[in-house]
Amino acid sequence: MAKEIEKGKLCAVLSYILIGIIWYFVDKEQKKNAYVRFHVQQALTLLILSVIVNVTGTIIPILGWFIILPIGGLIVFIFWIIGVINALSGKEKELPLIGKYGKRLNI
Repeated sequence: MAKEIEKGKLCAVLSYILIGIIWYFVDKEQKKNAYVRFHVQQALTLLILSVIVNVTGTIIPILGWFIILPIGGLIVFIFWIIGVINALSGKEKELPLIGKYGKRLNI
């Protein structure tokens, strides 16, 4: 298991900046790694949250621009830092509040 984590650590970390997600879907070796799959699921969930925050914050005038975008953006950024730290440290720990939805992604 430790060898699997070390082999997939770079892809797991990069999944939080989209490159690892693309790498995961292109490289058959990474698709076999459960550690990488876990972090790609978490990163995709975070990406979905980011899109929701940005679309909602952009569509709703004033409230969205001055409350949803700044607060939502800060939350997404904090979750992103947590995900990267977990991937770097070799932990399969779900992101707060949204991590449970990552397991529902069948990738």
